[in-house]
Amino acid sequence: MRRKDREITDPEQIEHLLARAQILRVAFCDGKKAPYLVPVNYGYVCREGSYSLYFHGAKAGRKYELSKASPGVGFELDADYSLIAGGSACRYSALYRSIVGTGTLSLVEDEEERVLGLSAIMKQATGKADWDFEATGKNAVAVFRIDVKEMACKAHQIT
Repeated sequence: MRRKDREITDPEQIEHLLARAQILRVAFCDGKKAPYLVPVNYGYVCREGSYSLYFHGAKAGRKYELSKASPGVGFELDADYSLIAGGSACRYSALYRSIVGTGTLSLVEDEEERVLGLSAIMKQATGKADWDFEATGKNAVAVFRIDVKEMACKAHQIT
């Protein structure tokens, strides 16, 4: 990271950012066309210091097919964006927190982990952790997991 003064390394601050963000952007590699970037609702789980990011989608389409064909993905999420006005265009700035990273994407087939992933997504969206899922609903969607390999966390905040 070029701006080490803006790097976030504290695990509590990283967790705070992951909890505040609402949209995960996933970048897929498509060797035939061009990169494919898609915004998704997400949830996350941290196990022994390693993060897994979950999202769901249709069991068909470009995202689904690329998840099977090319499991290496990039991702980005951000929160707390606020524009800082300046007297001229070059004096404008912004406050923000962001995470950029890479990971390995997989389809979640295990029933227990599917519920874990869907629960994490719902917790992120609603703040509520305890959910019951109807079989028809939870089985109608694909559940995806990104096992984070690398991530860089950055903030430009007034303290």
